[in-house]
This record gives sequence, C-alpha cells and structure tokens, in this order.
Amino acid sequence: MAYRALLRRYTKELSVNGNERFIKLFSTGSIKLEKEGRIKEEDKLKLHPENDVFAPSERPAEVTITVPVVEDIGAVSGVPDEHIKTRMVRIYQPPKNSMQSGTNNIHYWQIDFDTRERWENPLIGWTSTGDPLSNMKVDFTSKEAAILHCERMGWKYYVQKPNRVDPKPRSYGSNFAWNKRTRVSTK
Repeated sequence: MAYRALLRRYTKELSVNGNERFIKLFSTGSIKLEKEGRIKEEDKLKLHPENDVFAPSERPAEVTITVPVVEDIGAVSGVPDEHIKTRMVRIYQPPKNSMQSGTNNIHYWQIDFDTRERWENPLIGWTSTGDPLSNMKVDFTSKEAAILHCERMGWKYYVQKPNRVDPKPRSYGSNFAWNKRTRVSTK
C-alpha cells in the first residue's frame, strides 16, 4: 500500500519531465493514464474513496460486546478431560527471594496444579510423569485475574493466603548513636 501512495504522489512530476515510459512501467491497477501521459486518479478516488491512503478514515466507535454467561474455554485447550476435571489449582503469591533482590519480584500471583504420580527411570534415575500440566505456572497481576482465569477454564481452585512477615526493627543503627551509652569506641 505504501508504494502505491508514493507512486501517486510523484507520478505527476515524472510525467511533466517526459518520462511516460517510466510511468507505464510502474503503473498500478488503480492508476489510469490519459492520452497525454498524465495521470487521472481523481476519478478513481471519487468512485472508490477507500483506496485513498491519505484520506481521513471515519471509523465507527468501538463497541464492547459483553457475554452474560461465563464461557467454558477449557474444552478447546487440548488437554484431556481426566487432567482437568479432577485437578485442584492453587492460586498463591510466590515467596520472597532469599537473595538481595528484596521484595521486588513478589508483586504478582501464580497458579499451579497439584502433583500427580511420578515414576523413576531404573536405568538413569530420572523422574517422569505423564501429566502435561505438572510444570505449568502462569503469572497474573492480581488475585482476581487468576480466579477469573480458573473459572473460565473450568478448574477447581483454592486461594492460599500470602505469608506476610512484619519486619522487625534492626538495631544496627543504634551502634552509631551519639546520645546512647551503647556506642562502643574504637580506641
């Protein structure tokens, strides 16, 4: 579409300079040449205004469609029914990382499925499972979004409350206080 707009814009200048052969080589189906070699595109645009790239488009206002019934999307997910109907989903907030990142990466919610039977390979010792949902973890921005997703997929779920530990005040700063007798001199 962009090359047609460029051709429309610059073909008048090309036809004035006497390059009619050049125009005929690069003409498109929407551009008609007259006998003089000039371009007659105004008539084409008047008949079909949707072909004009630079015309302001008048779009209808966006309308949201609301469905009154919660749809069960889990039927089209491709996972067998025995893995979906009998499973329990845990909605939780992951714990704080023990490294120095602090509370930066705990402001989201996750879902995961309960564990199923695993077996061990006798030759190598690897564990295996036939469960396609065992390693699936999905992140959500809020608890309500995770609950809505589970309801749409038709999964049974429970919400695990996050463990909140109130930080205890640290006493390291009191080692450097000038007005207390607990300050230890280095001399």
